[in-house]
Amino acid sequence: MVLNGADGKALIDEHTGVTDLIMDPRNPDVLFAAAHQRRRHVFTYVGGGPGSTIYKSTDGGKTWSKSASGLPGGDNGRIGLCYSADPEIIFAMVEAQEGKGGFFRSTDRGASWEKQGGHVTSGNYYVEIFAHPTEPNTVISMDVFNQITRDGGKSWSRLGEEYKHVDNHVIWIDPTDPNYMLSGCDGGIYESFDGAKSWKYHGNLPVTQFYKVEVDNSLPFYHIHGGTQDNFSLGGPSRTRNGHGITNADWYVTSLGDGFETQIDPDNPDIVYAQAQHGALTRYDRKSGEMTSIQPKPLEGENGLRWNWDSPLAVSHHKGSRLYFCANRVYKTEDRGDAWTAISPDLTRQIDRNTLPVMGRIQSMDAIAKNQSTSEYGNIVAFSESPKNAKLLYVGTDDGLVQITEDGGQTWTKIGNFPGVPELTYVNALLASQHDENVVYAAFNNHKRGDFKPYVFKSSDKGRTWTSISANLPERGSAYSLAEDHVDKNLLFVGTEFTCHFSNDGGKRWTKLASGLPTIAVRDIAIQRRENDLVLGTFGRGFYVLDDYSPLRNLADLPTKEAAILPIKDGLVFNVSTPLGYQTGKGFQGASLYTAANPPVGTTITYFVKDEAKTLKQKRQDWEKKQVKDAKEIRYPTYEELQAEQNEEAPYLLFTIKNSSGQIVRQIKSGWKKGVNRLTWDGRMPSPAPVSLGGGERAPWESPDGGRMALPGDYTVSLTKVINGTATEIAAPQRFKLNTLGGGTLPATDKAAWEAYVGKAAELERAWNYATSLLGEVNDVVKHARQATYSVAQPAPELLADVKALEQKIKDMNKAFYGDGVASRIDKPHALSLSDRIYGMAYDIWSSSSAPTTTQKEQMAIAGKQFQAELAKLKQLVEVDLPALDRKLEAAKAPWTPGRLPVWSGN
Repeated sequence: MVLNGADGKALIDEHTGVTDLIMDPRNPDVLFAAAHQRRRHVFTYVGGGPGSTIYKSTDGGKTWSKSASGLPGGDNGRIGLCYSADPEIIFAMVEAQEGKGGFFRSTDRGASWEKQGGHVTSGNYYVEIFAHPTEPNTVISMDVFNQITRDGGKSWSRLGEEYKHVDNHVIWIDPTDPNYMLSGCDGGIYESFDGAKSWKYHGNLPVTQFYKVEVDNSLPFYHIHGGTQDNFSLGGPSRTRNGHGITNADWYVTSLGDGFETQIDPDNPDIVYAQAQHGALTRYDRKSGEMTSIQPKPLEGENGLRWNWDSPLAVSHHKGSRLYFCANRVYKTEDRGDAWTAISPDLTRQIDRNTLPVMGRIQSMDAIAKNQSTSEYGNIVAFSESPKNAKLLYVGTDDGLVQITEDGGQTWTKIGNFPGVPELTYVNALLASQHDENVVYAAFNNHKRGDFKPYVFKSSDKGRTWTSISANLPERGSAYSLAEDHVDKNLLFVGTEFTCHFSNDGGKRWTKLASGLPTIAVRDIAIQRRENDLVLGTFGRGFYVLDDYSPLRNLADLPTKEAAILPIKDGLVFNVSTPLGYQTGKGFQGASLYTAANPPVGTTITYFVKDEAKTLKQKRQDWEKKQVKDAKEIRYPTYEELQAEQNEEAPYLLFTIKNSSGQIVRQIKSGWKKGVNRLTWDGRMPSPAPVSLGGGERAPWESPDGGRMALPGDYTVSLTKVINGTATEIAAPQRFKLNTLGGGTLPATDKAAWEAYVGKAAELERAWNYATSLLGEVNDVVKHARQATYSVAQPAPELLADVKALEQKIKDMNKAFYGDGVASRIDKPHALSLSDRIYGMAYDIWSSSSAPTTTQKEQMAIAGKQFQAELAKLKQLVEVDLPALDRKLEAAKAPWTPGRLPVWSGN
């Protein structure tokens, strides 16, 4: 924000920003702005300067003047402002040198200020104040714990934080009910209905800020780990068997404090190495939940270590019990952290940060917040061990060095100049190639100096020389993280301030990879090699997973093809569990229950279609638009052309899935969409449910659409285009496997017998659904027939008798189908209905992979026998009784009834 004086000149410099702005509640043209002059460098923080003060505007912000009479002179820090409930009073919190800061009040619209007390918070993190909406002398100050004054700032006490996260940043008090409050803090959003005596947490906002991400090799589903801003280091599953998704309860804490880089034993996912700020490393036991501190310490006589806020940690590619951990020196352990050995000297430039200029000059040691709330300068911030050579290690520092050792740490080579990268630029990431021992990648980040360019580099000589591969990455968007595909050496990923990009050609050209990804900083990237999943740690929107990114390896030849099905990852089918009672959604837990969607069950098919398929109407409209654009005449279509448009079928794609015997097990129709797309076969046979042309939301207790599970084994899928009814195969069959998850305590051991049972049960359900729908249609016809008998010209009592006879047959069948409703009303014992037997059996097909019980097999036998008898009655009704009634109605010249064909001789 620019603040100009009456002469049009700027009142603030490039080091100064507006950190608070308030408006007079009676006059919107009167504004107060708090200017804050500060500088955060990679090496220090200075929180104040002479430019920090209060400005006032009376013309809606066009011109400004100082409003600082009574405020501390000299260098000030951050200033917080708010209007009192009495608009004649303005409050200010001022951070200043030598204890001059505190809480100030103005009663003359900012013309002068009077100090009320010495209360002030840290300007680097807080200095935000909020007035009570009805009590003029009550103000709440944001701090680690919220503080409140009820006497205009003379005295302060805690507001109340029981069972609530600390580090507060904003609060809102309902002016109509001041006991109702909303608080925003490092833990999220909290709500109070009793004036902060108690708080309700809202856990349904996926806005976690992750610094780092890592994945393990857990089975059946791998876990994702990461360190958060002030919300611990966490771990949790990438997917679950829960039909509702992944819930907050699925996650577990592996380290306290601010969480940072986590590593997991590659062979035992129960051994987790997690850390808090400044190198507070723990070994977490996932089975017991115990945490053991394993942070390296200096030996007797050695200087203390300088740890970064986010210290590099790595498990060796060559030995699972070997770890590397970096302060200003590199430490190595061979026994999971029990004992550490320093394998390097101090690898930084060892610059005294107090000798570096800040805001154009060397700052006094008494400068506001000097060196506070920031890492010590001169430490290691990036590390990578070569997967090809256990002795080849790379280190990056916060003062712009890359150090290399090829002998496991005995000697180090220092590289300090990189083409086009400003000196001392932070080395944010290093990545040794897993394909070529000579190749290493680096990401430099200079955003703390106001430079937001992405500096992404590659070395092909073990870090001695470097070449930029930033290529077409957006000019604004600092680079944070790198990843290299484990199959294709040219497939790279980079996380930036705003998104994630990938390159298929080793960094010559980058493509944004953001479908479904919000605009957000991608601080770290991990690849789960077993599943080919790309996992992103974002700073503000939690974790994001691109399931099976392997199709990105096969994009190069696609533009030459009309269509293609890309290689397919093995599918996985299983019955989801229903801990909240029902198959889908959030059960009955309400919208406040947060669930992250699981990947779809089944086989995901990635396909490519080169061109868009347009209908005749769309082609005509496109031609007309072009003619108009080119200032040319259009012509009206002919009758034949319009008739062709009207009769044309919309184009679509048809996926045909066959088993190893070549039998079609499923066909999936999809709308036409060009480019690379995905769909998922749920691993089930076609649904036995009747076709419905209407929509409607499924009840939560109803089984999802689809039939029984297909048997595990080999399958193929081909792609056909259907243009105006003409089908043409455009992608040859692609092979894939369908696997079952297993994990059941009592699984069916005889798969053939299980398949025979569920196949017969599904067919019985299909026939039953057909019969019930047909019976409903017959009932509707007979209702129309009764009304028609009242409308014939001559009395026809025999017609009414025939209708009544059919009505009785339908009632009898309904009783067999759905039960004796009268008996149910008076609790009279009655036979179990076909509906109870068949629908219960059908639900069992969905909910279990165990062998059918004896009871279930008995029920199917009973239901099959009874249904066969009722089906014969239905056949008699449809094929004999109803046509006979139709003939009589037509002979009596009765009005139309559904399904009856009129008789017309033409004479």
